[in-house]
Amino acid sequence: MNAELITLLLSTVAISFVHTASGPDHYLPFIVFSRSRKWSLATTALWTALCGIGHVLSSVLIGFIGIFLGWQLAKIEGFQDVRGGLASWSLLILGVFYLIWGLYKAYTNRPHKHFDTYEGDEMYVYSHRHGEAVLPQNKLKVTPWILLAIFVMGPSEPIVPLLFYSGVTHSTAEILALISVFTVTTVGTMLAIVIMGYYGYSLLKSDVIERYSSAIGGAVVTIAGIGMVFLDW
Repeated sequence: MNAELITLLLSTVAISFVHTASGPDHYLPFIVFSRSRKWSLATTALWTALCGIGHVLSSVLIGFIGIFLGWQLAKIEGFQDVRGGLASWSLLILGVFYLIWGLYKAYTNRPHKHFDTYEGDEMYVYSHRHGEAVLPQNKLKVTPWILLAIFVMGPSEPIVPLLFYSGVTHSTAEILALISVFTVTTVGTMLAIVIMGYYGYSLLKSDVIERYSSAIGGAVVTIAGIGMVFLDW
């Protein structure tokens, strides 16, 4: 296993873990459902895994756009001899882009989905800003199937630069390795936190980490790009 692949895999683990663990929407709904509907641990884990896989598939689908663009770029005559350097620079540039976008997203406090319980143990999802304490009027009652749809429609964008890199280098092995690691880390993190919650333990929740999760993902990709371009990782 070469240094570049190790860097990509470690970046994938960091991005998927931070993205998953920093967002209560990745685990809170399953903990609430397990209590309100008296789900067994097996049922709770099943729905968690299904939603996690749906979340991963939508992320990978967007990632395939990056792979396709990388393949097309690498086919352009004149780029063949500099393909490795081009991939590293592309990773760095995309990482910086996601870092800036993440900081802008955090600074402007853009609305994001938020889950909460009302009317007993019923769960609702609504648009929410950090620091907002007003009870929203436009809320949607959540069922397990609606929850699955929400996860499918909410991909993790910072995985795109990593898959784009592998698209430029035409490495099918890297692509499969990245997707596998991303899937295992995302679903595994969700399951671990949900199981902890099922037994009454809670992970320390940080609004700051949740707010800056996209920026953190961009920073991870940027660091990987800097290492590959300037440090021969």
